[in-house]
Amino acid sequence: MLNIASRIDRLPNTRMLWKILLLIGIGWAFDAMDQGMVAGVMASIGKDWALTTAQLGLLGSAGMVGMALGAALSGMAADRWGRRTVIMWTLIIFGIASGLAGFAVNYPMLLVLRFLTGFGLGGELPAASTLVSEFSPVKTRGRNVILLESFWAFGWIAAALVAYLLIPVYGWRVAFWVGAIPAFFAAYLRKSVPESPRYLESVGKIEQADALVGMMEKEAGIAEKHDHGSMGEQSLGSKIRVSFLDLWSKKYIRSTVVLWVIWFGINFGYYGFVLWTPTLLVDKGFALVNSFKFTLIMCLAQLPGYFSAAYLVERIGRKRVLSVYFLGTAAAAWLFGHAASPGYVLAYGCLLYFFSLGAWGCVYAYTPEVYPTAARGTGSGWAAAFGRIGAFTAPFIVPVIYNFYGKEVGYAYVFVMLTAVFALVALVVAILGKETMGKSLEEISG
Repeated sequence: MLNIASRIDRLPNTRMLWKILLLIGIGWAFDAMDQGMVAGVMASIGKDWALTTAQLGLLGSAGMVGMALGAALSGMAADRWGRRTVIMWTLIIFGIASGLAGFAVNYPMLLVLRFLTGFGLGGELPAASTLVSEFSPVKTRGRNVILLESFWAFGWIAAALVAYLLIPVYGWRVAFWVGAIPAFFAAYLRKSVPESPRYLESVGKIEQADALVGMMEKEAGIAEKHDHGSMGEQSLGSKIRVSFLDLWSKKYIRSTVVLWVIWFGINFGYYGFVLWTPTLLVDKGFALVNSFKFTLIMCLAQLPGYFSAAYLVERIGRKRVLSVYFLGTAAAAWLFGHAASPGYVLAYGCLLYFFSLGAWGCVYAYTPEVYPTAARGTGSGWAAAFGRIGAFTAPFIVPVIYNFYGKEVGYAYVFVMLTAVFALVALVVAILGKETMGKSLEEISG
C-alpha cells in the first residue's frame, strides 16, 4: 500500500494545490508590502516626530529582531501544532500589530508594535514555504515554492504604489492600516487552507491525511482505496520531536551549517544593498534613483528572476541554480558598485535584483527539503532566524565601510564586500550542499 507521501508525489499539481499556492501567496505579498513600505514610512515618521537617525535605525531594527524571534519560535511551533495553525496566528499578529501601529501616539509604542509586526512576519514565512513544499509532488515541489516566493515581487510593486500614491497624500499611518488587512485575510485562510497531509500523517492523524490526499487524487482523476492501518504503521516513526540541539547532531549538522550560511549570506547581502543603495547613489549624484520609475523597474526585474529560477530548479537542480544565481548576484553587485552612469546603474541594478531574487526563491524552495518531516519546521525556522541576524547587521556595517573609505571610493568598497559575501555563499553551496531535486521529502535524512 502507498503511504501519504508516495500518493502525493505521484500527483500532478491539482486544483487544491493551486488554490493553496494562491492564497498563501497573497499572504506572502502582504508581508512584502510591509517590508517594501518601511523606507518611505520611516522617512515620513522621522520628519513628523523629529526623530534622530539612531532612533530611525532602532525602529527598523526592531522589526528585524522580531522577525528573527518569530522565525525561531514558529518553526518549532509548526512541528508541534501544525503548519496551518502557525500561518493563521502569525498573520493575525502581523496584521493587528501593523494596524495598531497606525494609531501609535509616541515612539516607544511604535517601537513595540514594529517588533510585533516583525514577529508575525518572520514567523509566517518559514511555515508558509514548508506547507506549500509538503503539499507539492516531488516533480514540481521546488518550482511551486519559488512561485510562492515570487509573490514577494508583487508585494514590493504594491508597496511602491502605496508609497507613491497614498503616503504623500494621507501620511505614513495609512501604510500601517493597509498592513492590517492580513488579520482579516487570515480568517478566510483558516477556512480555505487545509493542514499539510504529511504533517497530519507524522502526528498520527491518518484519516484526515487520507481524506485530503483522496480529494487531490479525485481532482487528478486517480481513485484508489488505501489501508489506513498500513499507513499508520509507516508513520509511527515520524512522531519524534526534534530540538534545537538535535539540529547540530551528526544526522543534521551538514544541512544546518549549509542553510545557516545561505540564510545569513543572502540576508546580509540583500539588505546591505536594498536599504542603503538609494542613499549611496544620491551621494554619488545619481538623482535617477529618487524617481518612482526607477524603483518600479527594479521591482519588475525581480519577476523574470523568480520565473527563470522556477523553471531551472526542476531542470538542473537546486545546487546548480543556487550556485549560479549567487555567483550572478556577486557579479551584478561588483558591476553595480562600479557603475559610472545612470544607464549602467539601471542595467546593473536590474541584474542585481534578477539574480538576488531568483536566489531568494531557490533558498525558500531548498530549505524545507533538506530536513525530514519531524525536523522540517524547526530546521527551517532556525535557519531563517539566524539569517535575520545578517539582515540586522548589514545596515549598520554598510555605512561604517562607506564612511571609513570616504564618499569617493566608499561606495565601491561597500559593493566589493557584498560581492565577497555572495561569492562565499555560492562556494559553500557548491562544496557542501546536497542535491534534493527528484527526491521525496521522506527520503531526506539530514
